[in-house]
Order: sequence, then C-alpha cells, then structure tokens
Amino acid sequence: MQMPFDAQDMDTDEALLLAYGQGDARAARVLTLRLTPRVLSYATRLLGGDRAEAEDVAQEAMVRLWRIAPDWRIGEAQVTTWLYRVVTNLCTDRLRRRRGMGLDGIDEPADTAPGAEARLQHAARADALQQALDGLPMRQREAVILRHLEGHANPQIAEIMEISIEAVESLTARGKRALAAGLAGRRAELGFQDD
Repeated sequence: MQMPFDAQDMDTDEALLLAYGQGDARAARVLTLRLTPRVLSYATRLLGGDRAEAEDVAQEAMVRLWRIAPDWRIGEAQVTTWLYRVVTNLCTDRLRRRRGMGLDGIDEPADTAPGAEARLQHAARADALQQALDGLPMRQREAVILRHLEGHANPQIAEIMEISIEAVESLTARGKRALAAGLAGRRAELGFQDD
C-alpha cells in the first residue's frame, strides 16, 4: 500500500501521477501546472501557431493522462514521453482534418497591437520561424521542435516519435538545414547583422 502524496513526492512526474491515481487531487494540480505549459507550447508550434486549437489539444491530452493514472506503472514510460506522443498524435489528426477541409492555406491574423521596436522584432522573428517550421515535413518539424524548442534529448525524442536515435538525428539535421535555407534571405529583414 502506497502512502498519500506529500511534498517529497513532488520530484517526479511519475510519483505525482501515481498519487493522483490513488485519489490525491493536490498531485494532479502540481502535475497540471508543471506539464500543461510545455504541451501547450509544443501543440501550438505543431499546429502552426493556432493557440485556440492547441489549447484544445493540451486539454484533451491532459484528460487522457488523468484517465490512465490509476493504471500507470512506473518504469514502462516517462509521463512526459507518453504525453508528448499523445499531443503529437492529436495534432497530426487535426492537421489531417484541416487539409481535408481545405483550411491549411488560411494565414494566422497578424498581431496589430502596438509595442516597442524590440517586441515587434521578436514577433517578426517568431513569425518567420513559425512559417519556416510550417514549411518542413511533419516528422522533421516534430523532431526540430522537440529538440531545439522543447529541449528534449535525442533518446527521449526517439521514444516520443517511436523511431531510432539515428532517425532523430537525421530528421533534426535535415530540418535545421531546411530552416537555415528558408531563413537565409531574411537576415536583414529580421534584424540580424552579419559580423
């Protein structure tokens, strides 16, 4: 019999999930605050910046996590690996539906809020990066986002994407080259100066 959640268990996602599975709502709150921003950011990038749709994906992924909590077995997978895989699958399904409805050509509305020059420059860079990411094949986009924007190591990415580490390395290398090529002609426009 396991003890209820306490402050010492806050170290691992797995311990928190097990505590929630045993009825401890505090563990769910801690895990939600820890994981939701990360999966929301990942989903937003995969979905081309569509924050509203990404919020739906993040919520659905967290609901699925809560459903499996009572049956979670430590050591079979990391909570984050499982959760990123679910988010990837949900985003892939939504992107397929979008293409089927012909909506993938609709641009996101531009941010018209006035701000300081630095804020505008940052927004332009973020938009340029998102556009370049959107131009990558889906698997390259997933690998690049997981590695360079989410900060995951190649072995965890391989587990999330269910491919070999070598395939992860290949996808990220090809994705980085494509991003560099796509952004190369925009250096001056984006405020990057050659040294």
